[in-house]
Amino acid sequence: MVNKTDTNKARLNRHRRVRGKISGTTECPRLNVFRSTKNIYAQIIDDVKGVTLVAASTLDKDFNGNGGNKDAARKVGELIAKRAAEKGITEVVFDRGGYIFHGRVKELAEGAREGGLKF
Repeated sequence: MVNKTDTNKARLNRHRRVRGKISGTTECPRLNVFRSTKNIYAQIIDDVKGVTLVAASTLDKDFNGNGGNKDAARKVGELIAKRAAEKGITEVVFDRGGYIFHGRVKELAEGAREGGLKF
């Protein structure tokens, strides 16, 4: 019998390992990414207070198009950067959520950098 590895369980283990090393503060909050097959989500979180400061995803009303590709991820990155600038947030710590920094996660990060976030 072949045992298939649970990829989401492995991702959660990687995410826990990363979260042990990074944390968002009031001055430099954490930009968290969650990726599903059909959508991508991003949040800017202040871990000291335990609150989400800004959020954006492909499910937002002002988002048009397919949510599961690189173009959508870049648009979400630009959208979260725009919303963060409105709240006065310019510098963040990037939390890739246990995902490999490749593909849609990388596009979201590049979109956020183009929008003015520094990390």
